[in-house]
Formats: sequence, C-alpha cells, structure tokens
Amino acid sequence: MFRLAWRRSTSKNSCAEPARLLAAAFLGANSPQQSSVSSIRCLRHIPHPPSDRSLLLHPRPACVLSPSVFMSMASGGEGPSTTSHKHTNRLAKERSPYLLQHAHNPVDWYPWGQEAFDKAKTEDKPIFLSVGYSTCHWCHVMERESFEDEEIGKILSENFVCIKLDREERPDVDKVYMTFVQATSGGGGWPMSVWLTPDLRPFVGGTYFPPRDHGRRPGFKSILTRIMEQWQNNRSALESSGDRILEALKKGTAITANPGESPPLAPDVANRCFQQLAHSYEEEYGGFRDAPKFPTPVNLMFLMSYWSVNRSTSEGVEALQMALHTLRMMALGGIHDHVAQGFHRYSTDSSWHVPHFEKMLYDQAQLAVAYITASQVSGEQFFADVAKDILLYVSRDLSDKSGGFYSAEDADSVSASGGPEKREGAFCVWTASEVREILPDVAEGATGSATLADIFMHHYGVKEQGNVAPEQDPHGELQGQNVLIVRYSVELTAAHFGISVEKVSELLATARARMAEVRKSRPRPHLDTKMLASWNGLMLSAYARVGAVVEDKALLERAVQGGNFLKEHLWDAERQTILRSCYRGDQMEVQQISPPISGFLDDYAFIICGLLDLYEATLQTKWLQWAEELQLKQDVLLWDDQGAGYFCSDPSDNTVLLQLKEVHLLLTDWNSTKMHNQDGAEPSANSVSAFNLLRLSHYTGRQDWLQKSQQLLTAFSDRLNKVPIALPEMVRSLMAQHYTLKQIVICGQRDAPDTTNLLATVNSLFLPYKVLMIADGTADSFLCQRLPVLSSMSQLGGVATAYVCQDFTCSLPVTDPQELRRLLLHGTTDMPTE
Repeated sequence: MFRLAWRRSTSKNSCAEPARLLAAAFLGANSPQQSSVSSIRCLRHIPHPPSDRSLLLHPRPACVLSPSVFMSMASGGEGPSTTSHKHTNRLAKERSPYLLQHAHNPVDWYPWGQEAFDKAKTEDKPIFLSVGYSTCHWCHVMERESFEDEEIGKILSENFVCIKLDREERPDVDKVYMTFVQATSGGGGWPMSVWLTPDLRPFVGGTYFPPRDHGRRPGFKSILTRIMEQWQNNRSALESSGDRILEALKKGTAITANPGESPPLAPDVANRCFQQLAHSYEEEYGGFRDAPKFPTPVNLMFLMSYWSVNRSTSEGVEALQMALHTLRMMALGGIHDHVAQGFHRYSTDSSWHVPHFEKMLYDQAQLAVAYITASQVSGEQFFADVAKDILLYVSRDLSDKSGGFYSAEDADSVSASGGPEKREGAFCVWTASEVREILPDVAEGATGSATLADIFMHHYGVKEQGNVAPEQDPHGELQGQNVLIVRYSVELTAAHFGISVEKVSELLATARARMAEVRKSRPRPHLDTKMLASWNGLMLSAYARVGAVVEDKALLERAVQGGNFLKEHLWDAERQTILRSCYRGDQMEVQQISPPISGFLDDYAFIICGLLDLYEATLQTKWLQWAEELQLKQDVLLWDDQGAGYFCSDPSDNTVLLQLKEVHLLLTDWNSTKMHNQDGAEPSANSVSAFNLLRLSHYTGRQDWLQKSQQLLTAFSDRLNKVPIALPEMVRSLMAQHYTLKQIVICGQRDAPDTTNLLATVNSLFLPYKVLMIADGTADSFLCQRLPVLSSMSQLGGVATAYVCQDFTCSLPVTDPQELRRLLLHGTTDMPTE
C-alpha cells in the first residue's frame, strides 16, 4: 500500500512589488521602478521566491472588512442590507456580486458602458478601469486598502472616470486589456488596473498596487499622481506609446488560415503534445510543473485520448499512467474537500495538500468529466465515486432552484470563533481538539480502545499541532489547523487498528458525515450567485456524461433541468441569441439586467457541447435540434470569413479594441505566464468549437461544418505545430478529424430494456471519437430527415440492434451487448487473441 510523504516548498519573501508601468517617461528616466515587474494573480501563499523576471507579491493577512461588506459577502452579496452606508455609488444598481462589493466605496464608480465613455469624452479625462471577480482575494485586498480609502477615493473621482468591471461578465473586455498588461509588464492577473484614453485606448497597465509608497516602491496614490501629471504634461507621448503597442498586439494576436493550407498531421502534433506534457510532468505527486499546482483537466483529457489510440505503445501507457496518477493524487490530497465534497481551485504546494480554498464551477465541471473518464479507462470505482462526489457538492451548494448553477465560493470566511476578520480556509480546516470533540466514540473491536477520532486523525493526517508547515502558512492563518489529506489507504488504516476494511470504511463515512454537520454551523464563505452561460454549459456536460456512465437517472434529470434553465433564462428567443449571464435576486428569483449582456464564443461553444452530451445521455432529440440552431447562430455572429476560426466576441462591437480568437497567454491566478496555454483553466472556445462542428456534421450530414472544422484547425496550425501543449483540447479535435468519428446507431425504443443494455455498453467505454444516436423507426424524425441512411437500418428479429459505422462503411448489426463491446474495442465481434 502506501503512505504519502508530502513535500514542502519554502516561501520567505513577504515584500510587495508594484506593477511595472508602461512608458519609461512615465516614471522618469532614472527611476528604479522601471525594472520592477509585478505578475500578481489572485493567489494566496505562493511557495516560490521571486525570479529576476517576475517579482512575486506575497499575501498579507486576510482583509478586515467593514461590517456592512462582511454581511453582504457572507450572504452571497445578493441580499438587501439594513445597514446604513456613508457612501453609495451607482454600482448599487448592478446585479454582479463583484460590482455590488464596491457599491459603497468612496469612489464615483461607473459600470462599463456608454455613460462612462461619454463622461470621459465630455470632460476629457482618462479612464481608470479596475477589473476583477467576486471571489478574488487580492481584489478584496485592493478594495480595502485603496478603494475604501477616502483620500484615494477623492483623487480617483475628481481626476478620472472610474469604471469597475466583472471579468466574468465581460471576458471580451478583460482579454483585451489583460493582453495589453501582459505585453507591457511581463505578467498579469487580477485585480487588473488599466488607464485608458477617453476613446478606450490603454496607455498604462498593471495589477495590484499597495496603497502608499513603501521604500523605493511607489504606492497607488503616487501612481495616480504621476499619471495625472503625465496626462497634463506628456499626454501625446503616453498616447502614442500605447497606440504603438496596441497596433503591435493586433498583428501579434492575429490567427488566420492561408488559402490552400490544410490542418497539420494529427499523429505528429499529438506526439509532440505528449512529449511536451511528459517533460513538464511531476512524477511523485502527478500534475504539471511544480507548485502551485492546478488541476488542468484539459491536459488529463488529452492524455487519456492519446492513450486510446496508442494503447500498444510505451508512450500510450505512460500517458495513461500520468493522467490516472494525477487524478488519484488530487483526490487523496487536500485540494479535494473530504468533508463537503468538490475541489478547491489549486494547491499551493507540489503534493496537493494545502489548497487555495476557493471553489470554481468550471473546475467542478471539467474535473467531474475527467474522473468519470478515468473510471471508464481503468474500470476503477474509485474514480467514478469522485465524479459523483463532485456533482453532490454542485447539486447542494452551487445550484439554484431554477436549474442554473452558481459561479463560485470564496476562499476566505469568518472563523467560527467569531470576530470580523476573514481567514483563508476558515470554513474548511480543523483543530485536533475539534475532531476529538466531534468523534469521541470508542470504535468497537479496534486495538487499544481507539476512538473514532483516533482512526479519523490517523487516516487524514490530523496532528495535535496542526498539519500545515509554517512555510506553507506565511501569515499564520492556518496555525494549529489541519487540512485533511488521505495519508494511508483504507487497508493500511484497517491493519493499524486491527479491524476490517469494511468497518474502517463505515467508520470514516460516519465521521465525515458528522463533521459535515458541524461545518454547516460555521459562517459560510461568500457565494457568487451569478449564473454564466458558458460555465453552465460545462456543467451540463458533466451531469450528462457522469449520469450516462453510472446510469443514474437523478443525475440525468439534473442535466435536463440545467438544459431547460439555459433555454428559459439565457436564451433570447426573440433575437435568437444566447445571453451571457443572469443573477439570483433578493427573493431567490432569477433576474436579468437591462440591457442584458450578449453571449460570447465560449457561451455558444460550451452550451453546444453540453447539448450534444445531453443528447447522447438522454437521446432526446430536442437537445440536438437546439445545438444545431446555436451552431448556425454562432457561425453568423462570430465566424471569420477572411481568416477562418471564430472571434471570441462580436467583431462589430467598436468598444472592444482587439478582435481575439484566443486568450493570448495563460490567464490563471498564479505566477507563470511562460506556459502560453490557451486551453487553460477553461478550454479554448475555438478548441471546443472544432470538435462541436465535427460532431454536428455527423449528426446533420452538413459537409460545410466538417470543412469549417478543418479550416479552424488550419488557422491554428502554427500554434499546433510549435506549442501543442498550449492547445491540448484542440489537439484532441485534430485527432478526431484524423481518426474519423465512429457513428454508433442503436435501432430500438429508447426506454426498452434491450435498448438500455446496448446503450449501457457504449457508455461504459471511453470512446473519444464517436457520436451516438438512436433510430426508433420514425421516418420523419429529426435525424432521419438529415441522415436518410438511418431509415434503412432496422431491428433484427424485433430486438434492439446496434450498427457501428465509419468512413461510410457499417459493421454487421449486433444485438448482444458483449458483441457490441468487442466491436467497439477491437473492431470485430470475434474474441481478440492475446
């Protein structure tokens, strides 16, 4: 069995570095700050010393919020407040939880929109654009330090037009200015601070700034003063320098397909992607690169897909081992919430032990799919249990009664012992004395009259003095606390206490349930109740795919509920367009802002993918029909007729200065912009679209969608050839083109037992390059109208029958589930020879 020996990495630097500014003239020719680069993400406990290229900002203690802000955040930032406020600005009328967190700053904030733009032009003032999201720790810090400061608020309000933007509401705007900040400062992250001309052209950018000077490092107040001076005395130089960089970015971010080109060779690109991932793989605990470690499900899904077509090679075996080992170590680690399910955002150490405790919806969705895929390829129930565990958390804590899914839970919360100060992980961690008080029972039959607490503490590494090393807790927020992590297998724990494996499993389950009840009484972290179309689309895939594999009707019903929510609340039936977001109102109703935000490429792509997965899980044709409608609309709104591929946002929106087809650099919340990963925290929407087009071409018979998919991949040829590690999801799409999708057609009545048995066989296998459909004998059905060949397929002897087709050739029909299994795995119904 095993015992995990967790490594620690040190963090001794605690000084803050301000963000580097754009122009040399701005800080003065001899200013020491010219060489300072801040690459700040919304990150806690960064376990790396700064390099000469990228100086890190180490976190300070958790912010002390005013009682009014605390009450708003603790209740999800949505409910009405009875507290009177000294200041209230126009953000109080917004619905975004992030904007509402700033509604009582002494800053004359505007939301992003024409009112602010007109004011800047009329008064000829520069715009200060501040971008973040509601569960971002350093956004909270900058608000407390600077935006709640009366003096700084006065400077901002009198000299700038101040715009606050939720990056999750407007990813199009965020991407433009983040690309600028990264290009000019060498790093990026949130909070993002950018200064713009009245026509929205950036001239200075950075991330977090401390409020006042510290030694040779300028604070936010000094930065503002210097910008005001330069705007008055050196404006033309600032503007021309910013314009030059913007024009360079337009050229540098262009992605286009040249006439006559074809997509690159899939096997070559896939092999290169595998080699690049293998080079960055960390063997002991899995994952890629050293701390901090992110889950990166796109990497894991690529590795399992790569294995599926390279099973007999050493590289294929290695790829599978890398994926399964990483998923296993994450599930055993502290990044996995062992008491209340779900996964935290990332691990601050290399062993997945001490997490940043924030929980994001998009992580839960992608990880659920990765874990259920691991169960398919390995046959291990362990991975399926983790997938169901994730969805249990989402159903309980991130679900709205309308069927939608909320965006995130914060990392910080108030301690159960009281006080206004929020602390990292306060909701999740435990002292040894708490565990002993909750679990005092003597475990019957255990050696030495061990208690339930003894067994639990042994298994999950709970120490009397706490199990977080001081170097992992530079601000003492976790002192004496324990982050639960599986230290031993159930078998080893059973042997240690002299009881059966079954008994240990039962006792640990009892203990976790009790501790979950205790946790319910603690002050909860802030909940971002914004519901985003794209992330709901990802979650649709998760429920559909997990529900289909484990044959759980409740999960499939929840998936259908999610699909209905999207159709009811995030689909503008009159304009036939997707809407970006909606919100939970004060009375728990679903609200929309006016005018609503139109959907972006990721909204269309992720929902279409979710609908295709939902169709394959339920075989309800209405989801396939809506997917077709959405793809047609996506093509009209966002396809680039000149260069191929999709723009991330409406190219006719003149307030968005760069028409991007990807995120130019990896934008996670940690200190590494060297990965250049477009398939990062979320998959690239163009990557997902390439696969959607291919799948839809097989469902509809539309050859133009097959050609569009090929053109899209051709446009990204340069990146696929040089840095496929940046686009692992797109590499999967390229592989699907190369290996050709199998069309699995089940002829039978959808809910009949013989049909169900064949479907269960298909769903039990990981078949990354397939489409599944049902032909029920109805000649005028949606599928038969688009694929007339289906009318010629029928049941054998009145029994549900499967046909497997590829390259316009179909196998002989089969009715036996085991024969179908052999056909799908080995291409024959004969038993394979060893």
